[in-house]
Amino acid sequence: MADEFDVIVIGAGPAGENVVDRAVRGGLTAAIVEERLAGGECSYWACVPSKALLRPIDLAAEVSRVPGLSLGPIDAAKVLARRDEAVSGYDDAGQVRWVESVPAEFVRGRGRLDGPKRVRVTTETGEERVLTARQAVVLATGSTAAIPRTPGLAEASPWTSHEVTAATAIPERLVVIGGGVVACEMAQAMHGLGARQTTVLVRGGRLLNRMEPFAGELLAESFAEAGIDVRTNTDVARVERPEPGGKVTVHLPEGPPLEADELLVATGRHPATRNLGLASVGLPEDKPVEVDDSLRATGVEGGWLYAVGDVNGRALLTHMGKYQARVCGDVIAARARGDELPAMRDLAGGYGAPQVVFTDPQICAVGRTEEAARADGFRVRVVDYDMGAVTGAYLLGDGYRGKARAVVDEDRKVLLGVTFASPGAAELLHAATIAVTAEVPLDRLWHAVPSFPTVSEIWLRLLEAYGL
Repeated sequence: MADEFDVIVIGAGPAGENVVDRAVRGGLTAAIVEERLAGGECSYWACVPSKALLRPIDLAAEVSRVPGLSLGPIDAAKVLARRDEAVSGYDDAGQVRWVESVPAEFVRGRGRLDGPKRVRVTTETGEERVLTARQAVVLATGSTAAIPRTPGLAEASPWTSHEVTAATAIPERLVVIGGGVVACEMAQAMHGLGARQTTVLVRGGRLLNRMEPFAGELLAESFAEAGIDVRTNTDVARVERPEPGGKVTVHLPEGPPLEADELLVATGRHPATRNLGLASVGLPEDKPVEVDDSLRATGVEGGWLYAVGDVNGRALLTHMGKYQARVCGDVIAARARGDELPAMRDLAGGYGAPQVVFTDPQICAVGRTEEAARADGFRVRVVDYDMGAVTGAYLLGDGYRGKARAVVDEDRKVLLGVTFASPGAAELLHAATIAVTAEVPLDRLWHAVPSFPTVSEIWLRLLEAYGL
């Protein structure tokens, strides 16, 4: 096997795969190194399995809103089996075949930097292989779940996003620590699939605290109706689990402890930079890899090192990692040819990054919140509208409720951000992403006529509420 390539990528998740694809399209040779499964966290322990678990919950809620329809109890065993199908039974043979069809070389093993343009790979058999890059090395190792230093927590071997999405059984009693996307999605999934008692402990004052306040409020109402106990402004004092895999006790600063069969920690993620050999090229190993707007690592002599996706800390979302990767592959190929570099936008602040929380109601946002826009010095006007008042929403069933918010830059008359919170709102988000990232003037957006009767008529209502 050849040991020299134009581009070497460490990490075969969606970001790494896209770098390889674009680099090879640009006429370069490439190899990709992966210790676990080709396809990465997203394919096996995050985006794909979590949505497979959440889809029945979403569908059951939708059916319950329509008179004349009914749905019996969800068969958790069949849902878990469907999840296993979605992740190909945790077999990456198909993903490896795709890499080889690019064509690129797939190298199974743990890769780490070993000086400029060198990657040392420890294979499954313990052998070592040194790869050399003619043009670039790209880090695409993603991120790992953060475990707070709460006494007894790490020793209790709690679930993270990795374990909960791969669960083989639904716990009777579940405690969730965190109030972000993973905490909310998996609390609702586990509860909907049969967890009898689900308690969510949120350190801050609301769920989804990085989004518009009303989003977390609507979701909290939905949780309460489903019987999920959400406790805000609540910390964890210590955790006890005397027997591995046994019952877990969560002690709070005040009040009685919580007894549970399983504990999920969803309090954030760290870039996967440890044991990556960053010190060999003069970079710290416990921080995100800082990059410029061409995804090239700053502070590395020769400009040969790049980082895409979670590992650079810019926007911890799969679709943004893939976007960065496409740009990165094109940039490396362009530099190799001596061509002009492709354009890239909206990476520094992540304000072009759309995000969907696949709960019921779905929470979708792109751009700045009102708070962020004001903090950035914009002269802002906020327009809210009740999504349940749109005719298309009424036709989707009883009890449909939601809210939309548009954050307008009053000086330029363009959208700085849009948030939707309602059932099925995810399908509305790409229109908002185009409007925000393309900075479509409101008076032009007015002529984009929504179909009737659909929930997309919310665009007309928002613009009317603004005064157009």
